[in-house]
Amino acid sequence: MNRYTCVLLLGTLTMTTMAHADALDGLFDNAIVGSISQAINDAYKPGDSRDDNDNRRWDDENQRRNDDDRRQYEDRHRQLEERRRQLDDQQRQLDQQRRQLEEDERRLDDDFR
Repeated sequence: MNRYTCVLLLGTLTMTTMAHADALDGLFDNAIVGSISQAINDAYKPGDSRDDNDNRRWDDENQRRNDDDRRQYEDRHRQLEERRRQLDDQQRQLDQQRRQLEEDERRLDDDFR
């Protein structure tokens, strides 16, 4: 009876191991393995479309930043030019006032003599 029990136990263990192997084989279905290998390839492949999209997005953002920087530069440049015109106008007014003052001083000197 001992041999019969050993054979029965060995047969049961063998069948259990086969059942586990079938379960594992079902777990690693070709579709799952294929999608995992595709994900790995996508992650490490340098020329895939995801990188192209990322590069295009980065280029677009970089271009937008450059455009914004350029607009800010042009706005600031216009402000400085406007300030320069105002200062030129003020300088002309001051020059005119200085000439008027000098003329008034000459008249005063002429009238006093």
